[in-house]
Amino acid sequence: MRRECVYWVGVAALWIGLPALPATGWAQLAPSPDAPPVSTAPAPPPDETPEETLKVQVNLVDLFFTVRDKSGDIVPHLTPKECAVTEDKAPQTFKSFTSETNEPLTLGILLDTSYSQTRLLPMEQQAGSQFLQQVLRKQDEAFLASFDVNVDLLQDFTNSPHMLSRAMDKAQINTAGGNGSGLPGLGGGPVPISNPKGTVLYDAIYESATRKLDQQTGRKALIILTDGEDEGSDHKIREAIGAAEDSNVIVYIILLVDRASYWQQGEGYFGYGPAKQISDETGGRLIDVGNNGAKLQAAFEEIEAELRTQYVASYTPTNAKEDGTFRHIGLECHGDNGDNLKVQVRKGYYAPTPEN
Repeated sequence: MRRECVYWVGVAALWIGLPALPATGWAQLAPSPDAPPVSTAPAPPPDETPEETLKVQVNLVDLFFTVRDKSGDIVPHLTPKECAVTEDKAPQTFKSFTSETNEPLTLGILLDTSYSQTRLLPMEQQAGSQFLQQVLRKQDEAFLASFDVNVDLLQDFTNSPHMLSRAMDKAQINTAGGNGSGLPGLGGGPVPISNPKGTVLYDAIYESATRKLDQQTGRKALIILTDGEDEGSDHKIREAIGAAEDSNVIVYIILLVDRASYWQQGEGYFGYGPAKQISDETGGRLIDVGNNGAKLQAAFEEIEAELRTQYVASYTPTNAKEDGTFRHIGLECHGDNGDNLKVQVRKGYYAPTPEN
């Protein structure tokens, strides 16, 4: 994510991801009985010499990435000398470069509860609960949402695997246009979207990135269990990818496809390509498990290993224009023998605009 830091002499304000408060929460509190009396005397005239203000702007682009060798094994312990970053093919200079294993992790788990997942949901719930039990540490947190004709928040941010597992067990296949009840939007939550039909995968990604993960810091990832099919989303695939890139969210898609059900219904399956595009461009990965429970468990283990063996780097772009254009990121790393390594990193980001 592109960051802007502003420093003022004598005054500093710090805002760290506090939850939104109702309007009444901002009301002025009554003074304490023990507080000193408030003076009603007119304020003294201002100093004729205006206080000088120093304003320094620093723009940084953060990169969270995983490196693998030709055999597919994760490569740890690389240094900046073994990697090079470009933006729109222009070389950039690393400001920081570390291998992170203990930085807090923020996750969003998205369950596809459309009719096509009927046979697969119980497997998803079991494997997903086990994954959360294994991956969440004290400093981590996660939320859980389902999507079919709309997106429903099943459990807001929590560090409790038990609460997430309980919410996951309550997920239901949409059989009548909305959570099995025929009422789109039932289940509420702060991420409501309604469509008359379909599977709003792109909306789920867009809303999760912009409403839930954008204000979070550190490592952020969406893990989506779906067949990759989208129908009825208000947002296009490019908008979903852009929202994830702009929020620096890595998207992992575990492709769960009961292909036999597609053939039995005389329908074609077209979810693989879009799912791979989303995961590749956001620096994540597509793992196709079909309807195999053992492969699903292995997929979760692979994702856990990647999230716990990531590199974190940053650079100040040489192009400082605030024009809202898309900036392409290129990141290459090589091993001790000079061989090129496979790097999973987001493909770019949108530059800010003056109003932002």
